[in-house]
Amino acid sequence: MQRKVNWLMVLFSLIGGAIGFVLSEWFLHSYFDRMPRIFLMGIYFGIISLMIGIFCLLAEMISPKLNGASWRQRYTDVSWKLLVPATLVVMFIGGLAAEALYQLDFNGSRTVKDVVVVIDNSSSMLDTDPQNIRYQAVKNMVNSMDDDMRVGIVEFSGDAKVALPLTAVNSTTRPQIDGVVDQLSVRSGGTEFTAALSTTMQQITEQGQDDRGTLVIMMSDGYSSLDPAALQPYQEKRIIINTVGLSLAQDGGQNLLTDIANETGGRYYDVAQATNLTQTFQQIYDTLDKRTLVTERGEPFNSNLYYQILHVVLIMILGGLLGVGLGLLFDNRFLARSFGIGGGVGGLLAGLLLEWGIGKTDWTDGVIRFLAIMILALIIALFTLVIPIGENNKRMIRRNDTPPPPPTSSGNPRRRRGESARSFQR
Repeated sequence: MQRKVNWLMVLFSLIGGAIGFVLSEWFLHSYFDRMPRIFLMGIYFGIISLMIGIFCLLAEMISPKLNGASWRQRYTDVSWKLLVPATLVVMFIGGLAAEALYQLDFNGSRTVKDVVVVIDNSSSMLDTDPQNIRYQAVKNMVNSMDDDMRVGIVEFSGDAKVALPLTAVNSTTRPQIDGVVDQLSVRSGGTEFTAALSTTMQQITEQGQDDRGTLVIMMSDGYSSLDPAALQPYQEKRIIINTVGLSLAQDGGQNLLTDIANETGGRYYDVAQATNLTQTFQQIYDTLDKRTLVTERGEPFNSNLYYQILHVVLIMILGGLLGVGLGLLFDNRFLARSFGIGGGVGGLLAGLLLEWGIGKTDWTDGVIRFLAIMILALIIALFTLVIPIGENNKRMIRRNDTPPPPPTSSGNPRRRRGESARSFQR
């Protein structure tokens, strides 16, 4: 047992990780909305593991520093046969199981299936949104919703009313919802936030279902007083309010919408011009429960401590599984132990990096995923300097070597048939 490292394997492991990143990123972006996420993540991690395994195997074949020359002479064919099961299959199953666990609802959080849009129709909207772009933004968002979701619309000015009760979104109802939105128009009066939030909560209470999470999107260009009691039921039911401020010149309006979002765990979006409303509404919807182990985790799960810890732990387990698979690839229990522990350490660091860095922009998310894979590949290949390894010599002796003949009862070795004592002594 000794601590040693194959520097060629370190280099090749990084090369395999980089190639795996390119292939898995292509797969992720190509099939993100086209297959179940548990299968998506299984294939994603399987691709990375397969590429790292191929290049680690090539490195050890070229320079057998860890397994010895006898392994290269006798067992490389076995390693090639184990390549796909030990890497692609193992990590596919591991990634699938980890993502399935990650998709479960914990700590009272529920997947958002109902969206209520609270839209400002006060007279000031004639100046800030004269072309009624906010209506088109709502219709575009509804048309992009999944068929298992529901949408409701509340309009407000000096008072509030339900324009559209919570309605299932499907091919039949989408034209009907568009028709309701087309009938919306500016109403006389000011801006009354308390009435808007109270009416919205009344609709959610009457039509809401315990197994369906609800998100509220509230858009306004103004400011009003707000009764703090209007936010209490949202906090109790853990319903997030994302607020959108349009062309807010007064700090009071922006501060109030920011406070509403912060008090309910939501986010405030500042929109300078009405032409940006369509993009903003779509951005809010796109972050709804689009979580995977390597992409942003939307609300109401993003700020949940349970999911933060679970995310890091699952990536750590997958890192350890990758290391064990590489050890099995070489049919070496010592390498499996060293690589497995190293994979756990690398997975812990990669999980912390993903949890901290994912969610900024699409470009930076790709960089974070690349760095996480590189950290994992590097630490696994280097960890033989920390955990000592050895060759499976007992296995080689048992399979390939013949023990010497036992001595005779007189203590002399057995003679071959027909051999005289003289010739034997000679």
